[in-house]
Amino acid sequence: MVMADQLYLSLWYPNFRLTALPGALERVMELFGTVAGSSRVKAAAVYPISWNEAPVYQRVYDDEHEPDLEASQPRQAIPASIEMLHDDYAYEFELLWELWTLESGGGLDPIWKKEPAVVRVIGYGPQFDEGAYEQNGHIRVDFGPDTPFLQEDVDLGEEGAERVKQNVQMLVDFTNAVQQHGGISTRLLWSESGETLAQKLIARLQSVN
Repeated sequence: MVMADQLYLSLWYPNFRLTALPGALERVMELFGTVAGSSRVKAAAVYPISWNEAPVYQRVYDDEHEPDLEASQPRQAIPASIEMLHDDYAYEFELLWELWTLESGGGLDPIWKKEPAVVRVIGYGPQFDEGAYEQNGHIRVDFGPDTPFLQEDVDLGEEGAERVKQNVQMLVDFTNAVQQHGGISTRLLWSESGETLAQKLIARLQSVN
């Protein structure tokens, strides 16, 4: 079994100041919404000093108990989380998009269906975790495991290859949107193992059939 790799997109901005962080976060989430169909925030948390510390703020936006859906839109959820900017805080927001996944079952024919997957958008204060933004970006997008984009343990076949390509296309569309419209100076799509997704994907799709 191939171990899943965590996938990230790091974003750096020119002449970036902490006061610009809320606006930059909102722009990234808006661009995510153009690809995912929604930019609604599902949960928010604020961490002081490092990831080892307990969050000083947490909120879960529950559809059933949130009659005011405006509260979960980035333009309201971000200011609610960032009442006071701190240079040693990190601000984390969870969003959802739907990716094709293979439904496990005993049938002979694979069943592909769309399932919600969590994407985390994190804004770093310059002093958080000893200046972690230098490696992670002023904003980092955590896509979670690379499994939906590779499905390395699955005999894909024609339909599976197409579903994986569709998942990857969403990733590419979002990355390109941020590149073109996000006001960034540098971006880096990377994985925890250090392997690039492009290399792994090319090798994966070449092995299909």
